[in-house]
Amino acid sequence: MSGKHPKALPILFFSEMWERFGYYLMIGIFTLYLKDVKTGFAMNEAESADLYGTFIALVFLTPFLGGLLADRYFGYKNSIIFGGLMMGAGYCMMGIHSLPVLYLSMTLVIIGNGFFKPNISTLLGNIYSEPQYRDKKDDGYNIFYMGINIGAFICNFFGAALQIMLGWKYAFMAAGIGMFIGVIVFLSGTKHFKGYDQKKGVSKDDMPMSRIMLLILLPSIIAGFIGYILFGTTGPDNPGGNIFGSDSTDAFIFACIPVIYFYANLYIKANAEEKRPLGALLAIFAVVILFWAVFKQNGSALNTWADRYTDRQVTGTTETVFNTLKQSKFIEYKKDSVAKYDANFRLIKENGVVVKDYDYPLYFRNMDKSSIPSEGASISVWSTNLSQSINPGWVILLTPLVVAFFTFLRGRKKEPSTPAKIAFGLFISALSALVMVAAVKAGQNGTEKVSVWWLVGCYGVITIGELFLSPMGLSLVSKLSPPRITALMMGGWFLSTAIGNKLSGVLASMWDKYDDKSNFFLINFLLLLGATLLLFVMLRWLNRIMREKNIH
Repeated sequence: MSGKHPKALPILFFSEMWERFGYYLMIGIFTLYLKDVKTGFAMNEAESADLYGTFIALVFLTPFLGGLLADRYFGYKNSIIFGGLMMGAGYCMMGIHSLPVLYLSMTLVIIGNGFFKPNISTLLGNIYSEPQYRDKKDDGYNIFYMGINIGAFICNFFGAALQIMLGWKYAFMAAGIGMFIGVIVFLSGTKHFKGYDQKKGVSKDDMPMSRIMLLILLPSIIAGFIGYILFGTTGPDNPGGNIFGSDSTDAFIFACIPVIYFYANLYIKANAEEKRPLGALLAIFAVVILFWAVFKQNGSALNTWADRYTDRQVTGTTETVFNTLKQSKFIEYKKDSVAKYDANFRLIKENGVVVKDYDYPLYFRNMDKSSIPSEGASISVWSTNLSQSINPGWVILLTPLVVAFFTFLRGRKKEPSTPAKIAFGLFISALSALVMVAAVKAGQNGTEKVSVWWLVGCYGVITIGELFLSPMGLSLVSKLSPPRITALMMGGWFLSTAIGNKLSGVLASMWDKYDDKSNFFLINFLLLLGATLLLFVMLRWLNRIMREKNIH
């Protein structure tokens, strides 16, 4: 690899691999930890999904600010190191069983990711700007992207083993250690980054940081605070006290209003040459929000499906292998003091306190009666968070095929335009929701557990949609953005991702409200189908703008 590509590539590859190892290990167990009634925080589905959605939304907002600060003041190397150390500390602190500490650790991860995520990609791009590497840039990013998914794939096996053997705290610590290893790897290769870490500084065409603070950040903070306090917290004494379901969601939506206004104003005040490309980008930003709203349910609704509705029992040789590798745990069929759930797996609380019941472990509730063991006997089940490795596993397998498919079409001059790829990506992603509708039907609406192959199929379909859409979106931003505001428009892409991530939490928080779970997934299908139709309606207009800019 080093003979054809810059020597910095392996360093950045492994740094990013370990960073993603930590992040996805944490995401894979986050909601499971929040809902654990014995050693977690005993949150119900709505509470955990809301906090999860807020968290991943903010994680995708801070790269905009972190990228600008690195560009103008701190440089990429220092920002990457600083962000990595903050994230590592945040992961380690998550295992401390205290809500204030949990919120502090989440804040460290949110800020740290803002400094790490955009700048390691920018540094790689700077290195590939050299003439001898320029024609290998796409291949370099493909290799780099593979590192992301290798880290995301392997991390859950470590998380499962540590959680089973030692508990949540040590699983979170493993995420932190993974992040620290990523920083060490990065530091070991700093000699290869010399000359590529130059701060861009502020040019005469750039919007001053003071103006960004005044027009974007300050109004967002004020609006978010107003949204948080304006309407009372929803609870037994104040039902429906929020506009969007919770204080955090109200705050987030309110905080986005000034930012959305700012981007709309960019379009309104743009000159004739810039107006159409900016309009195209803003239209795509709006549409892909719905993709992220469905895709990012992997850590919430789909994690719940894996935990409660998927047959996770292992037997025979598989059981031996999983038990040896500590990827499965034993569940005893014996009555114990456990949290009380209703018939639809809704956690029952009174005055915010979990109601206890003397019953069998929850896993047995919708298990095939013929498979239930005798009183006092145990079965072995694989760890829920292993399902989080299905998507990155598919990415590793399918990326070469998708790349080869578009190369084949390009050779025959039939390759779709970038907006068309995004539209097809939305449609393919919509089909993944229908797979889960079928899974609900197969399990008689949750009264019976279903095979894990339903999840594998769902993730396989939506991964194809992801590969059609996600890289294409970033490519489109770089192609259509006016040079003077490229960073701001990349921030717009992250904003749409953040809004979609928050919406994923809002959608997942309504899981308990659907007695027929197929309707939950059917709503996801209709949302993505609507986004698909909207983008296909705009496709001729978008393609015309691409031709005007002489890009494809």
